[in-house]
Amino acid sequence: MAGIETALVIGGGIAGPAAAVALRRAGVEAAVYEAYPSTADGVGGTLAIAPNGLAALDAVGVHDAVAAIGTPIERSVMSFGRRAVALPRLEGLPPMRVLDRARLSRVLHDRAQALGVPVVPGKRLVDAVESADGVTARFADGSTATADVLIGADGVHSTVRRLIDPQAPGPRHTGLVGLESEVDLELPEGPGGMTFAFGSQAYYLYWTLPGGRVGWGANLPHRRPLSLTEARRVPPEQWLATLREVYGGDSPGGELVRRTRPEKLHVVGSTHIMPSVPRWHRGRMVLVGDAVHAPSNSSGQGASLAVESALQLARCLRDLPDFGSAFAAYERLRRPRVERIAARAARINQVKAPGRLTRAMMPLAMRLLSATAMRPERTFGPEQRHRIDFDAPVEPGAGAARPTG
Repeated sequence: MAGIETALVIGGGIAGPAAAVALRRAGVEAAVYEAYPSTADGVGGTLAIAPNGLAALDAVGVHDAVAAIGTPIERSVMSFGRRAVALPRLEGLPPMRVLDRARLSRVLHDRAQALGVPVVPGKRLVDAVESADGVTARFADGSTATADVLIGADGVHSTVRRLIDPQAPGPRHTGLVGLESEVDLELPEGPGGMTFAFGSQAYYLYWTLPGGRVGWGANLPHRRPLSLTEARRVPPEQWLATLREVYGGDSPGGELVRRTRPEKLHVVGSTHIMPSVPRWHRGRMVLVGDAVHAPSNSSGQGASLAVESALQLARCLRDLPDFGSAFAAYERLRRPRVERIAARAARINQVKAPGRLTRAMMPLAMRLLSATAMRPERTFGPEQRHRIDFDAPVEPGAGAARPTG
């Protein structure tokens, strides 16, 4: 192990407890500090765990728990008005699972605490001070904590990112607001299907559940970014009125919205994407998960990539001789992959929230998306077949470009 015995993990969402569990497996004592006074229930919405994410969750010991609570998606369809294109699945991979973010976070918290990892709520980071021997986190309540390294898993609005680089870019608004719900509706395709629907005015998706229920989510174009507090301050009846205007003529989008009761509408808030972050680490501090790579939800990879990065960071701290070389290898191993996936998701977002030019080009965009869907191995194979062998040693220079020719 690289002389690293202890770690402070800032953030208790997905990446934070996953990193703490992976670090514990690597022989590092980690503690998680969460800004919320309790678990972040109600923050975030439904998310998908891709096959590569399921493999990463297996490495932190929660695959079976997630599989038990997540809905398997056996069939996927992309629809453009009356036209639908079936999306082929990659051979030999398990189906992705759909579940609520809060439930995934709870599973990871339970795993961390079962391994003896302290998870401390109500600790909002305000500063961090490094010394020759370690790094000390300072929290808003006046308390402090010290360890060998500090890991920022504190999401797209990361404080740790700003401490590492005050000039670092912040999250970029996608031009979309997320809303979702579940309704009673029997659809002919039966449970286990998901449809990515480009409606007449905006994008939405829906997935069929057992018992004649359907979950749905809307990506509603919205020019101004809204904080979660601002978005939830809008009465649900007002959101539903807007949704009926946008999706009322779509099938089954209009029916999904009309069947949604105001008290059952879940407001997820504005969605964001992280641009490329120039500095992933400085000194004894490093970033993981959405704090450094938050692809649009169009990627279907956000949570999966966060857990993957937690694993790679733990491996590097375990095997390399010091935190500087460990952090550098971790960035080399992760940056190319996460930025490729973020770029693909950004291209999809241009269609989900189209401007005037994109709207005029929509027929061509639809044909291109259809062609992409028919090349699943080329498009999604490198993403979904990716596996991290946690037990394999990380060699010095891992992730460095190899000479060719």
